[in-house]
Amino acid sequence: MKRKLLVIGIGAGNPDYVTMQAVEAMNRADVFFIPDKGEEKEELARVRRELCERYIRDRNYRDVGFDVPKRRAPGEDGYGASVADWHERVEAVYRRLLTDEMSEGECGAFLVWGDPALYDSTMRILDRLNAHDDIEIDYEVIPGISAVQALTARHRVVLNTIGRSVLVSNGRSTFEGDGDADTVVVMLNADKALRTADDDAQVYWGAYLGMPDEVLVSGRLGDVREEIERIREEARRAKGWIMDSVLIRKPPTGD
Repeated sequence: MKRKLLVIGIGAGNPDYVTMQAVEAMNRADVFFIPDKGEEKEELARVRRELCERYIRDRNYRDVGFDVPKRRAPGEDGYGASVADWHERVEAVYRRLLTDEMSEGECGAFLVWGDPALYDSTMRILDRLNAHDDIEIDYEVIPGISAVQALTARHRVVLNTIGRSVLVSNGRSTFEGDGDADTVVVMLNADKALRTADDDAQVYWGAYLGMPDEVLVSGRLGDVREEIERIREEARRAKGWIMDSVLIRKPPTGD
């Protein structure tokens, strides 16, 4: 069987971040697959549905919610193994959706937070499915405004310094840079990176970027670390979840 899918980046939370290309793509879809990540993150599913209501013009469509399997904590086999196990279980969910929830000739869509190519696994799962002989997926990717773009825009800061590299990493890695990179952007779990970075580094931190609860802090890390940790903990406690990113710029070396 062959299935037509759209993987649509919807930006980092602000409805105005949705591009015209994304709007046109949404108006081609017949069914939207909306992930349910539990009560704590039901706001993310609600925003997706609100975008459909706002941008889809005179077209019948339906949405199908689905439970996202929880990723198990890494064990002795390591983080990579826990992710591989999670991908396998998500693949089974996607297979069911594409088999049971789409009719012949329909076009399906996944609305991906931020950009589908940056810290998202939708395309990886679809490629896994395509590797099997019993299903064929023809999918198109529509880019979105990422948290990196939203963060730098809200702080009015340029991502790179002249002639130097930028490293995009995650909170599981320490702030060590890579080669001549003097700027690191950490996606998710920013608190771990903030604990290891140089006190003299300049940081630009943001949580819930583009959303009504957006919060921003910037300054010398040694001066704002405790403030960020306090705000982060209060926000997590109030909402039950947090999505945050931080740009960390190493202090000049003097050479």
